[in-house]
Amino acid sequence: MPLRIFVTDGATHDCTQAVKLIEGINAGGLIADKAYDAEYVLHAAREAGMQLVIPPRKHRKEQRHLDKQLYSLRHFVENTFLRLKEWRGIATRYVKNTASFLAALHVRCIAMWTKIY
Repeated sequence: MPLRIFVTDGATHDCTQAVKLIEGINAGGLIADKAYDAEYVLHAAREAGMQLVIPPRKHRKEQRHLDKQLYSLRHFVENTFLRLKEWRGIATRYVKNTASFLAALHVRCIAMWTKIY
């Protein structure tokens, strides 16, 4: 389940918020897709003592090892996004006010955490 949520405009790439998301989190690893294979994200994760489970992009001269068994757990993250988007208001960003949208996300996350859905 989500531990932190940041709402950005539609033109902001998710990768730019990754460092803020992992800051202060005590985790053994960072599981993400290829879009997060950026030096500043990798550096922040290493500084936090996290194992990197991010597939390297093709342009990298030195390809990192990818633990495919750990990477297969990423489907839990994708499933969480699917469950969040089951609520039409979240999927379509029906509420235009950022505070209201964030409140709707929090309510949905609470429902998922307590399994009230």
